[in-house]
Amino acid sequence: MNKAGVLFSIALVLIASTGLSGQKVETDSKKMEWFGDARLGIFIHWGIYAVNGIDESWSFYNGYISYPDYMKQLDGFTAENYDPGRWVELIKNSGARYAVLTTKHHDGVALWDSDYGDLNVVDRTPAGRDLVGPFVKEMRSEGLKVGLYYSVLDWSHPDYPNFTKEEKRYEDDPERKARFRSFNHGQIEEISKKYNPDLWWFDGDWEQSAEWWGAREIREMILDNNADAIINSRLQGYGDYATPEQGMPVKRPEDEYWELCMTMNDSWGYQHNDSNYKSPSQVIKIFSECLSMGGNLLLDIGPRADGSIPEEQVEILEEMGQWTSKHGEAIYGTRAGLPPGYYYGPSTLSADSTRLYLFMHGRPADGQLMLEGVKNKINRIYVVGNGTKLEYSEYLKPYWSNHAGLIFIDVPGNVCDEYTSVICLLLDGKLELSE
Repeated sequence: MNKAGVLFSIALVLIASTGLSGQKVETDSKKMEWFGDARLGIFIHWGIYAVNGIDESWSFYNGYISYPDYMKQLDGFTAENYDPGRWVELIKNSGARYAVLTTKHHDGVALWDSDYGDLNVVDRTPAGRDLVGPFVKEMRSEGLKVGLYYSVLDWSHPDYPNFTKEEKRYEDDPERKARFRSFNHGQIEEISKKYNPDLWWFDGDWEQSAEWWGAREIREMILDNNADAIINSRLQGYGDYATPEQGMPVKRPEDEYWELCMTMNDSWGYQHNDSNYKSPSQVIKIFSECLSMGGNLLLDIGPRADGSIPEEQVEILEEMGQWTSKHGEAIYGTRAGLPPGYYYGPSTLSADSTRLYLFMHGRPADGQLMLEGVKNKINRIYVVGNGTKLEYSEYLKPYWSNHAGLIFIDVPGNVCDEYTSVICLLLDGKLELSE
């Protein structure tokens, strides 16, 4: 393959892995409203991989551990301290409006009592019960939207072509392919009818084509059961929103709806030796960047095998909750903020574009923020969360010019938030910018 071909192949892999592939379906914007307003979700990677604290599924696929040794973790998955009510309390108090639970990762181990085979926590682990249903029930009781993750690939299934990085079961076998599709669609239908999720978070689609998966049929089956269900981008073009993973977009994605999925440390599932946690301040800064570009943040936690949530993760959720509860008006229901060059920091706009929110990390060295290019008259500037009115000055706006001036906002140190402060500009109408 020539150099151009290699680069093209790499590009295709990157597109698949980040979930930014082009969409082939028309998305109903009405049903996407709650997602666009929610802004913060919690991802939950929970499975037998938490027993030894190793990479979920990938550890055996990449040969770091043998498949039999990986599956021995079934014996240690107890879920003895699983308290879905406590989970949902933490999720709600963090300020998240939805959460996504892994019902089955690439290892094929289902967290519910599936009628399709016995590789599930009910039949094969000490947990011995459905772990999805109680979570869904608690989420709905608190008015939160339910998202469920499902891997369309299944490296454990005898009729799936790929087993490990080095070993394939077959290249082309229509009968085995048909058996796997029947199994796969059956489990998806099972989840749909048992739990009726508001959001489907598919994964693993990169290994096969849309036709191979029966992606169109999967989408139709889901929407036949729940026309308002939302599907992420990892269904080979049959999804509703983009899902960049572990990488902040440098500029606003072209997709109207998108969500950055990100770990708190370096691991999706629980790993006892991974202590490289981001600080609450860092998470909030990343979240602010997502908001500024009109996206959501899906922040991951990884419970232990017994169902308890590590203390470091609890702390981050609690700190996020204090910050989101204080700054909610600048988060929920807002839209992407200013284009680059108008303000050197994240920003958001109210849905009616009459309130501009400026996010400020730390304290300005000279006690002032600078804003340029806003043509509107400013009726009031205040600190979100405490209402303190701020003074400002405007320069480079002579009476004979229609061009926007430079605005300098005085921000006293005593009004600054511990992590990120938010300043609101109440405008005299919809935001108008100079070009």
